[in-house]
Amino acid sequence: MGKIVYLMGKSSSGKDTVFKKLMKKGLGLQPIVPYTTRPIRAGEENGVQYFFTDEDGFQSLCSQGKVIEDRAYHTMHGLWRYFTVDDGQILLGERSSIVIGTLEGYMKMKAYFGEEKLLPILIELDDGIRLQRALDRERKEEHPKYKEMCRRFLADCEDFSEEKIQEAGICRRFYNEDLEQCLTEIVAYIAENI
Repeated sequence: MGKIVYLMGKSSSGKDTVFKKLMKKGLGLQPIVPYTTRPIRAGEENGVQYFFTDEDGFQSLCSQGKVIEDRAYHTMHGLWRYFTVDDGQILLGERSSIVIGTLEGYMKMKAYFGEEKLLPILIELDDGIRLQRALDRERKEEHPKYKEMCRRFLADCEDFSEEKIQEAGICRRFYNEDLEQCLTEIVAYIAENI
């Protein structure tokens, strides 16, 4: 039976980089592509980082009973949703999967699939380094959204509070100052637990 490796962490903590590196490690993990209603960013492809849809698409999937978990953010640019869909990607009877999400999303996935089916991986990084990474990434956008970047950064303080991390039952954390060391620790943790 497979498990869902659930990567999470504050914005710009390196989740996407860790995800990409893990996919090259030959761990046999099938990526779960989440959905979003936010606009596509430079360099993203539909069906790779996310399936991009709109509010009508989200509501349609909800009415079909296919939304496993969802989060809504009232951003400086309107309502953006991020969600996981029961669309045939997750086949725990056949293989293990990997997905990037939030602490809130992890809790909802845990409730849907059961705690024993999820392997949480919380990636942490110094706030100053994260803020610089977020700024560098936003500068590359054709139309940078600095206010939204700041809103996300500040929201992370509440979303990943120590109380919420403890409530989620997260016991193991991985510090991402040295990417290779962080990856080594995560790969060993995955190998021990799936």
